[in-house]
Parts: sequence; C-alpha cells; structure tokens
Amino acid sequence: MKPLYRNLFMLFGAAAIVVMLCTLDADYPSLVSHLGRAGLRLPLVVGVWVVVYACNARAFQIIVNMGEHGKRLSYPHAYKLTVSGFAFSYITPFGVGGLPFRVMELGGHIGTAQAGACVALYSMMHIFSHFCLWLTSVVLFVLCYGGLMTPLLWSLFAMFLVVFALAGILFRKVCNDGLAEGLSRPLNRLPWLGKRTQSWQANHIADLRRMDAGICHLRACPRVFLQSLLWEYAGRIVNTLEYFFILEAFGINLTFADAVLVLGFTSLAGNLLFFMPMQLGAREGGLSLIVGLLGMGAAGLGVFASLCTRVRELIWIVVGVALVRIGNKGMLSDRNPSSPPVP
Repeated sequence: MKPLYRNLFMLFGAAAIVVMLCTLDADYPSLVSHLGRAGLRLPLVVGVWVVVYACNARAFQIIVNMGEHGKRLSYPHAYKLTVSGFAFSYITPFGVGGLPFRVMELGGHIGTAQAGACVALYSMMHIFSHFCLWLTSVVLFVLCYGGLMTPLLWSLFAMFLVVFALAGILFRKVCNDGLAEGLSRPLNRLPWLGKRTQSWQANHIADLRRMDAGICHLRACPRVFLQSLLWEYAGRIVNTLEYFFILEAFGINLTFADAVLVLGFTSLAGNLLFFMPMQLGAREGGLSLIVGLLGMGAAGLGVFASLCTRVRELIWIVVGVALVRIGNKGMLSDRNPSSPPVP
C-alpha cells in the first residue's frame, strides 16, 4: 500500500478513536465505578482477544497461502493485518472498512485480483463461522434449557436451521461459480448507476475473472476449507471467555455453556443490525434478552457489559490503527516452488 493511503487510514482511525472517546455513553465517575468493579477481569477480557485474533490470523494466513500467486504470508504479518483489519471494520458502517485495507495491503504483493479473492474468501469463512456459533448455541439451548422451549422458540430455531442450510448452499455456490463477476451483474440493471457499472465491468473483466478463479480454487482444497473454518470457529469459542469474565465480575455464576449461549445470542443480535458502527445498542439488547431468558438478569448488567466491551474494543482499535505503519516490509515471501500452495 502507498504511504499516502496508510496515512489516510491512520488519520481516519485516529479521528474515529477521538469520536468514540467523546461519545462514550458514561460519565467519568460511572466509568471509574464500573471499571473498578471489573477489576482484574478487565485485563482478562482484553487478553482474550490476543488468542481470538491469533485464531483469526491463522485462518487468514491459510486462505492467503492457498492461492496460486507463489507467495507466502508470514504469521506475524497475518496477525498484524487481522488486528488492523478488524479495527477498521469496527469503526465503519456495515463493518466493511477492514476489507479495502486488507486488499490494498496484499494487492501490492500479489495483485488486486488475488488479494480480493483471498479477502473475500476469508470474509465468507468469518461469516460462516458465525452461523456455526449460532448453530452451537441453538443446540446447547435445547439440550441445557429444554424446559424453557416454547412454540415460538421452536419456530424461531427451525427458521434458523433453514437459514443455516441456505447459507451453506450459497457458500458452496460461490466456491463453485465465483462471486465478483456475478455480483457486478445486478448492478448493471440499476437506473443511473447501470451504465457506469457496465463500463467499469468491461474495463475490469479480466481482473474480476481472476478474482473468481482465486475464489473457486478453494473447491480444489477441501483441507484448506476445513482448517480455516476450524480456526475461525475456535476463535469464536475462545471469545466466549469474554462474557464469562464480564458476567462473573458482575457477580453472576454461570457455566461455560451459558457463556456460549450469551455470546451466540448477543452476536446474533449485533449482526442483525450489522449496519451500525460497533453494533451500538444491538449487542446490549441481545445480552439483556438472553440473560433474562436464562434467569440471570440483573439491574445494570447491560451498562456494565457495554462499558467493558467498549473499553476492550477501544484498546484493540488503538492497537490496530497503530499497527498500520509498523512492520510492513517483507510481508510476503516467495514460496518454495516444490511445496504445495497451502501453509
């Protein structure tokens, strides 16, 4: 990536951090009180994400190194791109800010088309791991809290299973047919915008097809698919510890299975309102719903959990933005020609 673009990303990130600090939904005495209550569990909440990002980085590295571009992404650089990429995703609407950042960083080494394919594949894997976490939550809820099931919950869970199956079918179709060229066709039919997208597609058709070829390459590497998905899913399970520590700090005793349910339903609520930066308000609503359903509700829990997660996010966003200008040399190295295109 050009230094100018890195500087722009840094300026945008720094501005977002200032806005977040100025709009934090708590006065200073309340903030000190809640963080004091969290005590030593707050560093644990922040530290959980060292491991979560480690799992995400490994999944991303596996995807990138699968490509036929002849390059190998080192794990430290995969970790750096992961932390910075998620930092920009946190602070942008729809959570898309991390995608162009990763593509631009990788594009200078393996080309924009290959970089786009790798980032698109990883994003799909990241999304699919969400569905796997939600499926785990549904199964755990039925097994552990079957007595709470109502006709409404059975109907909602059945609908989710249908959506999960459709997501799996869509994922397979994308891996078989690609994504870029097919996604650009509907844009050509839009009024006013259609002619511009047609012209753009005609000028970039070769890049779009190279990107789709990179995406379809996953079909020939089922081992890569399973490895990357397992690492992403492992990151989700480790992420469960965040809510485990937060709820324990608030004085709520829970099992690890309860923590999985809390994360699963909170994550689902946040992703249903994915267009909101940092999922403002959505996760708190999901948290209140699930802890109330499990009989663990307590006054002030939503505010306490919100502040803990916001502080954790703020710390990692600062780290991610700071990493934009650090360690950018030697990001990818030539792969041994005799070795297979997987890590």
